[in-house]
Amino acid sequence: MKVLPQDERPLNGLTIIDFSQFLSGPLCSLKLADLGARVIKVERPGVGDLCRYLYLTDTEIDGDNSLFHAINRNKESITADLRNDDDRAMLRELLKTADVMIQNFRPGVIERQGFGYDDVKKINPGIIYGSISGFGDEGPWKDLPGQDLLAQARSGLLWLTGSHDDPPTPMGLAVADMMAGNALAQGILAALVGRGINGRGAKVETSLLEAMIDFQFEVLTTHLNDGQRQPKRGGFNGAHAYLGAPYGVYETLDGHLALAMTPSLKVLAQLLGVSGLEAYYDDKTVLLTHQDEIKRALADTIKTNTTAHWLALLQPADIWCSEVLEWASMREEEAYRMLDLEQVISRNGSVTLNTVRSPLRVNDATLKSPQAAPDLGQDNDRIYAAMTSAGESTEEGGSA
Repeated sequence: MKVLPQDERPLNGLTIIDFSQFLSGPLCSLKLADLGARVIKVERPGVGDLCRYLYLTDTEIDGDNSLFHAINRNKESITADLRNDDDRAMLRELLKTADVMIQNFRPGVIERQGFGYDDVKKINPGIIYGSISGFGDEGPWKDLPGQDLLAQARSGLLWLTGSHDDPPTPMGLAVADMMAGNALAQGILAALVGRGINGRGAKVETSLLEAMIDFQFEVLTTHLNDGQRQPKRGGFNGAHAYLGAPYGVYETLDGHLALAMTPSLKVLAQLLGVSGLEAYYDDKTVLLTHQDEIKRALADTIKTNTTAHWLALLQPADIWCSEVLEWASMREEEAYRMLDLEQVISRNGSVTLNTVRSPLRVNDATLKSPQAAPDLGQDNDRIYAAMTSAGESTEEGGSA
């Protein structure tokens, strides 16, 4: 696929000053950078974003870990000490030229440094101010650590996941951070559109908890309108608290098969050659109330043959099913390769690494960029020198 040029990207010309660290805020600014915005990352001198040192594996790439590279590509980096008067003054000047500011400190921290929304909008009334917290800026949870696993735990997601007798099960990735970052990106884009219409800046906020509640909106809506009864997770092969048999993942002779909803248990059972389920054919409510019995009967047959055998049998009959792929086999699939999802990025002209691209395509083109995550403070001289030159030019023009 072709790559969309920078000057054709929707946010080309917008400047974002990103004070955030770790994952949620930087993921938000990454999404906006992919869409063409210039993102200037503000980091602590000598230390930087703590995410630089949060290792997921023992793989180090040019002094930083793979996680930092994944979520901070296509950005610039400057260093500034928020406790230093001169550095704060420089940041205020930089914010005068910005369209968006992003921060994800605990409530009250950025305000004490003079960069809360009320402070920033005084120097730039039109700015879009994006903020992510752990649990909001009010209430007894507001000062608790805003960390992904803790947000999953408090949101009910851990309890919801798995079968009835399983312990609370976290997802295998930082879903709260990712959902909050994507939600903030959506809010910032909406605020930018609003500013184009009415000329006003805005403060856009979300939290890990709010993102987790929104992530569960489908099942929570059912719960709130179903007498607020707690759903009973299936005791066998549980996959969704409100979806009954055959919904789940089944072991085959050589792997696993995912089965989604089916319009007819009768058709599925007959195709699989499963007997003994005839009593359940005409009453769809039993797919939930008797899901364990139905699933066990299906599972006993499915494990007797290969995944390919069942796919060849079920897919032509429009039974919704899929093989379960791990990453290596997924990447070998033609469907995956045709989407051109991977890209190579480089730093300092010599260090290269592989990553994935933005999931968006614009005008039939991808949003790839070869620019890797920045070295700590690598753009200090260029950005600060440009600000100094601009300030001198303004002063000269004013005294003429």
